[in-house]
Amino acid sequence: MLSFLIFLAVIAAAVFWAIGIYNGLINGRNRVKNAFAQIDVQLTRRHDLIPNLVEAVKGYMKHERETLDAVISARNAASSSLDAAKADPSNAQAIKELGASEGALTSALGRLFALSEAYPDLKANQNMMQFQEELASTENKVAFSRQAFNDSVLAYNNSAQNFPNNIIAGMFSFELASFLEIDSEDKREVPEVSFTG
Repeated sequence: MLSFLIFLAVIAAAVFWAIGIYNGLINGRNRVKNAFAQIDVQLTRRHDLIPNLVEAVKGYMKHERETLDAVISARNAASSSLDAAKADPSNAQAIKELGASEGALTSALGRLFALSEAYPDLKANQNMMQFQEELASTENKVAFSRQAFNDSVLAYNNSAQNFPNNIIAGMFSFELASFLEIDSEDKREVPEVSFTG
């Protein structure tokens, strides 16, 4: 009888251990989703600013229709990718596609701002300056939110990959999350500085 009670105690301990790991993995996945919600807020703000920015520059840049269309097209693609990633922020493929589309949008905006330098009246326009300031502020918030998201992804992935958690994660199909990396197509080179004359 004593050995049967010990056996039941061991089984109960194993079940509670597995439940604890499972709940920890669920909590980690929910932290990833919560962190992504913060990115969603900032990227939605960014996407909402872009049509107004394009309208503000359209009158000045009549001959730059291709660039304006590229910005709107990149914005629409990024918005679609955001919607797909929002459905499941732990879906690695959706996050990678979001990163790529946001990078393309960043590149298109960079080309737009570079072209705007050739239009002195546009550079001095208050609306344009306000949109540039709002976009810069939003970009900073996106970067901060992305760092928090990536920290949550790291913690969740570590939890899912560490032994013995990986056994429970495998049994219940906990997929690893992906980091959000937003790389612009236009990688900026670091300028070389020489102090020798």
